[in-house]
Amino acid sequence: MRVHLVHAHPERDSFVAAMRDVLLSGFAERGDEVTLSDLYAMNFNPVLSADDFGSPRSTDHLVYALEQRHGWEQGTIASDIRAEVEKVLAADFIAFTFPVFWFSTPAILKGWIDRVFLSGTFYGGRRIYGAGGLAGKRAFAAISLGGRPHMFGEKTIHGELERGMMRHFFQGSLGYVGLTVHEPFVAYHVPYVDDEARRTMLEALRETVVNLENQPVMAMPELGRFDGRFAPKA
Repeated sequence: MRVHLVHAHPERDSFVAAMRDVLLSGFAERGDEVTLSDLYAMNFNPVLSADDFGSPRSTDHLVYALEQRHGWEQGTIASDIRAEVEKVLAADFIAFTFPVFWFSTPAILKGWIDRVFLSGTFYGGRRIYGAGGLAGKRAFAAISLGGRPHMFGEKTIHGELERGMMRHFFQGSLGYVGLTVHEPFVAYHVPYVDDEARRTMLEALRETVVNLENQPVMAMPELGRFDGRFAPKA
């Protein structure tokens, strides 16, 4: 299996970096081929702009999604975007390691999605969810946060994590473009636990990666249950 891992944390000695290394070694143990985008180390530019298109479709007004389609088709899209798109398209499995910041991904990862998940190539019109451009590929994320497990879930102070707080990432980004999304590995309360607890979490993550086929997948909308306007069928 060809895996592309996207890592988003600025510190080389962080717990998230340790999770990245566990994923790299775990995939290697499985015999998978892995490529890596370490976004902070790459100094990846997360800010979309007209500079992303060498020969824009329109010089009057930037409609980013339309320019993405034009730039990719014409081969004039920015080289840093093209390199990341090619890594994703070549992979069977997309993995992510990042901390949760303010109920979301780090800005650099959100910007990577904004610039790399191309309209037309990854999604468009009715080419979403099971019909999306990345259908047939799988995804998995290992994330960390400061909260405790009892703070997340139905009727808790923060609500559900995967299908609530982070729905925009798991469904609105990964599922939307057709990826089959495995349930994430969540490392809770990381800044406040001792080294032994962190080692236990990393070992649990290694077991998860090595046995990914046993990791449940998240339910996503099924197009067959909706009409052409995406209203529920009668």
